[in-house]
Amino acid sequence: MSANASAPQGRPTPPPAAPPSDKELVLKVIPMPADTNGNGDIFGGWVMAQVDLAGSVIPARIIGGRMATVAVNEFVFKQPVRVGDICSFFSAVKRIGRTSITVDVEVFTESFRSQGTFVKVTEACLTYVAIDENGKPTPIQRQD
Repeated sequence: MSANASAPQGRPTPPPAAPPSDKELVLKVIPMPADTNGNGDIFGGWVMAQVDLAGSVIPARIIGGRMATVAVNEFVFKQPVRVGDICSFFSAVKRIGRTSITVDVEVFTESFRSQGTFVKVTEACLTYVAIDENGKPTPIQRQD
């Protein structure tokens, strides 16, 4: 079955895309029916929460301690996510500052029936800050 055959009537299927080669695969997750909105698509808030988790993976590795999300600099929903889609989250560091790290995250989906055919559904840019035990910003101790 082609990707077009599984699309609901009236909703065009976007062209296939290739996952980014310049970002790291940091998370894969499959949304379930409890994650849907009134239209039957996955809640944008669910996608945002997963993006926040995915975006934190590389900064956590660099910071090696506590951190907090301090900004969602950009968030673009390009296509809806459907129940059962395999969602792949790719991330890369955009900038490392004195106490903060900014990352780009791209989300691609593939259906079980057409695995290997990816559709870019979301892109975002988030900033995380290293914090101490009191929740105050602390310098990042870079290990490079």
